[in-house]
Amino acid sequence: MKPVFEYTKGMRETELHYCPGCTHGIAHRLIMETLDERNDIGNCIAVSPVGCSIVAHQYMNVDMLESPHGRAPAVASGIKRVHPDSLVFTYQGDGDLASIGTSEIIHVAERGEKFCTFFINNAIYGMTGGQMAPTTLVGQKATTCVEGRTIAQAGYPLRMAEMIATIDGAVYVERVSLSSPADVRKAKKAIQRAFEVQAKKLGFAFVEILSTCPTNWGLTPTKSIEWLKEYMIPYYPVQQFKCPEEVR
Repeated sequence: MKPVFEYTKGMRETELHYCPGCTHGIAHRLIMETLDERNDIGNCIAVSPVGCSIVAHQYMNVDMLESPHGRAPAVASGIKRVHPDSLVFTYQGDGDLASIGTSEIIHVAERGEKFCTFFINNAIYGMTGGQMAPTTLVGQKATTCVEGRTIAQAGYPLRMAEMIATIDGAVYVERVSLSSPADVRKAKKAIQRAFEVQAKKLGFAFVEILSTCPTNWGLTPTKSIEWLKEYMIPYYPVQQFKCPEEVR
């Protein structure tokens, strides 16, 4: 019988530490499955951040470095310049990229660095206990805003994909979601395009991935998917912002 689904060579055969219902594991699988299909697992170097995915090197079967909080884009810039023919990517959460690392990601885009960034947006600080992040929605509760985020106190949530899309050096920018099987397939297409942009040396590629955090949202895995659809997607619309003709 012909197999229709197999364990990808891109993932190590080890149990994930993520909470039940967390979609980090799906994002990991999509990235590594894409590299496997490209035959680029042995030609890839990744950078993991500080956050829930701090031990991503235990799961992703590629060479991987850890960076200080928020500095993954700077580390990846150095790696790509030393290894211009290798595929390089950063895998970062919203607390890492949109808060501590905001300047890093903006300047990487400004320079048009030729690597990929996969930005996991679950609208909260996950690993450190559920504090408000730059992406936390207005009215959303967190340990540092127990009555809900307010514009008067914390301003508006950052829309990173829209911000990056205004920068000339960022040639491919797309926001996707992991909230349904159809959305997962679309997310994989975006990841494939991002690596193709890099392989063609066209410029910086940025994929924002809307994800869930059932534990810190205080919801069941099923309810967290519903919450993402009802509240996150209206504020963070799933769409392609920029894409070079060469990879459409």
